[in-house]
Amino acid sequence: MRRSAPIVLILCLVVAGAVPPAATATDTHRETASLAQTPHAAQAAQNNSTTVTILSYNDVQTAAAENGTFPRMVTLLNQRRAAHDNPTVVVGGGDEVSPHSLSPLSQWRVPVKALNVVKPDAEVVGNHDLDYGFDAVGNYSNASEFPWLMANIVNESTGEPIEGTKPYTVVERDGVKVGVIGVADEKIKSKTAVDFDEQGYELQNYSDVASEYATELKAEQNVDVVVVSAHLGVPVAKNLANTTENVDAIVVGDDEIEYPPQETGGAVIMEAEARAEHVAELNLTVSNGEVTAWNGRLLNVTDDVPKNETVANIITDARSDELNDVAGRTTVPLDARFASNYHDETALGNMITDSFRAQTGAEVAITNAGGIRSNSVYGPGNVTVGDVYNILPFRNTLVTVELNGSELKQLLASQVVTLESDTGQRYGTEAQLQVSGVTYEYDGHEGDGPTISDAWVNGERLEEDETYTVTVNSYMAGWDGSVLTDAPRVSKTNVLYGTALLEYVENNSPVSPEDTNRIRRVDDFAEVQSVSVHRGTATVTLDAPNGTNATVEDSFYAVRGDSAERVEAESATLEDGSVKVRFDIADFWELRGHDGRLEIYGKYDTTAYDRVYFDHSVLNADFEDYEPGERKGHGDDKWRDHCEHGKHDDCDRHGGHHDGHSEDHRSHSGGHHGHASIAPITQSATPVAA
Repeated sequence: MRRSAPIVLILCLVVAGAVPPAATATDTHRETASLAQTPHAAQAAQNNSTTVTILSYNDVQTAAAENGTFPRMVTLLNQRRAAHDNPTVVVGGGDEVSPHSLSPLSQWRVPVKALNVVKPDAEVVGNHDLDYGFDAVGNYSNASEFPWLMANIVNESTGEPIEGTKPYTVVERDGVKVGVIGVADEKIKSKTAVDFDEQGYELQNYSDVASEYATELKAEQNVDVVVVSAHLGVPVAKNLANTTENVDAIVVGDDEIEYPPQETGGAVIMEAEARAEHVAELNLTVSNGEVTAWNGRLLNVTDDVPKNETVANIITDARSDELNDVAGRTTVPLDARFASNYHDETALGNMITDSFRAQTGAEVAITNAGGIRSNSVYGPGNVTVGDVYNILPFRNTLVTVELNGSELKQLLASQVVTLESDTGQRYGTEAQLQVSGVTYEYDGHEGDGPTISDAWVNGERLEEDETYTVTVNSYMAGWDGSVLTDAPRVSKTNVLYGTALLEYVENNSPVSPEDTNRIRRVDDFAEVQSVSVHRGTATVTLDAPNGTNATVEDSFYAVRGDSAERVEAESATLEDGSVKVRFDIADFWELRGHDGRLEIYGKYDTTAYDRVYFDHSVLNADFEDYEPGERKGHGDDKWRDHCEHGKHDDCDRHGGHHDGHSEDHRSHSGGHHGHASIAPITQSATPVAA
C-alpha cells in the first residue's frame, strides 16, 4: 500500500452470507484477528471501490510428486476463485519445481505439468527452482503456461534477467490492474548449488529493485495494486515492506512458516507454510487506484477437500513406473521432519550417513540437515523408492575428502547454532548436521571456548593432527569458505546421495536404525567434586551449573567415549549447589574400563537460559579416575571386586591425574572443564540413597 494512503483496518464481524459457500470445504481455516469482508461487487459499485483478491501458495516442493495435498490444494484454489465475483489473482511464492522424489528422474517436468493446471498468474524463481541450473529455467519457463519472475538477478554484462524470466508482469481483470514483481534475497546464493559468479549473474538489492519497479508500475502503467512475490522469508519481507514505496502486498516463500496476512510498513505480508498444506487469501479494497482496506486468512488444505483429478493423474502416472516399488521395510519410524534433523541426531540421519560410508568406505560421513526433506515420518512398514527420493530428492552426489582432526572439528562447529544467536532465538540451539563415524559434543552457547568440546572417531578420541577420510554430499563440498572447499579430494562418485540410501535399504532390509548418541548437545560443563562408594553404589558429586533449580528424573547416564553402551544413573539429585549422581557400582566400573574415562550427561532445569525448542538444558562432566593399581597394596581388579560387592571397609582412592585436555572445554559458570582431577573417593559412613 502506498504510505500516503490512509489504511483502514475494518474490525467488524463477518456477516451471514458474507463468506461464499465454497469456503465451507475448509471450515478449519485460520483467520486473522482483523478479518473483515471487503465489499462485494454491488457494494463496491456504490462505494466507488473494488475488491481484489490475491490467492497464494509457496514451497510446494516434495508435495509436487505426491498424490496428497497438492491435488487438494488445486481444488481449494479453484473453489476460492469461483467463490469471488471480483478480480482474483493467483501468485506462487517459489520453490515449486524442486526438491521432490522425481527430481533425480524427471527434474522439473511433473511439477510444471501440475502447475499448468493450477494456472497461476505469476511465479517467482526460488532457490530450489535453480537446483537444475540457470539453463533449466528457460526450459521449464517454455513449458509453463504462466510467467516466471525474477527482478533482482540479472546478467552482470547485459543487465538482462535470467533467460525465461522477467522482472514483473501485469494482470488485468475486470478493468483492475495488478502488477506482480519477483525478488529474492542474498540467501538464494548459498541455498542452491549454482555458482552465480561463474555463470555471470549478479544479485542486486531486493529492496531497491522492488521499489524501483513498484514505482514504475504505479506511475507509468497505472496499476491499482502492486504485489511482490518475495522468496526471502517473513523477517526479510518485513524489511522489504519498511524500505519500499508503493508495495501493497508481499507473497512470501522460503522460510516455510504459517503467516496469516498481517500488515507491516503499509504492506500486507502472508506466507502459506509449504508442501501445499495451505492457501493464503487476501482481499484488498481498492478505491481510485489506492488500497484503503484489507482482510485475509490462511485456509488449510484438509482431507475434506477433494483431489483435482487431472493433477492426481499426472502425479500417479509419473510415479507408477518406478517410485511405487518397495525398496524394503523399516521396523522403526524414519523421522524426516525438519525440526528433528536440524536440532539433533535422528535414527534416519544415522542411517543416511551410514549409507554414505557403506558406499565410499570413508571413516566419517556428514550430511547437512537441510538436504533431508519432505518433513514427514515414514514407517514402520514398507519403504518405497519414492519415499527414499522424497527424503533425499536433490541431485547431489557423494564426494570424499581428506580432513585433519582440527579441520573436521571446524566443519562440525561451522553448523552449530547457539541459543544466543538470531537463529537460535528463533528456532533454538541446533547442530544442523547428521553424522556417521564421528561422535561429538557441541556447546550450545556463545562463549570464548571451542564450540566442539570433545570428539571421537570410530572409538578413538579425535586427534587434531590425524588425517581422516570424510564423505559429504556434493552440495556441501562446494560450500564457500568451508574447510571442504580446498580439501584434497579422495574420490567422487556419480551415485546420487538418494541412491546410496536406496541401496542401503535394499541391502539391509528390514532396517532398524537407532539414535546412538552421536551428537551431544551440552549447555554447561560440571566439575567432579568427589566420588564415594557405599554398598554397591558409586555416587559422583558434581558442581551444579549456575542457576540450576532441578534435575530431570531418569535423564542422567554415563557413557564411555563414543560407545553406544551406557549405564543409566539410579538417581540424580540437587543438594546444596551440587548434583549427586548415583550408579550401580558393578555396572559403573565395568563400563569405566582400565583407563577410567567416562562421560556423564544429564538434563537439568535452570534460570540461566530461556529455552527454545528443547525442554531442558544438558550438563556434561568428564569422569577420569586414577591410574589402575595405585591403591595401597591392591591391584585395580582386586579393589574393584571388593568395592563392587561391598566387601571392603576402605575403598578410598586418590586422584590427581590430569590428561592435559582441559583447553578443549569450558564452563559457563566460570570454571574450566577438563578431564578433572578427582577428589578422594571415600567410603560413606552412612548409607547413600539409591
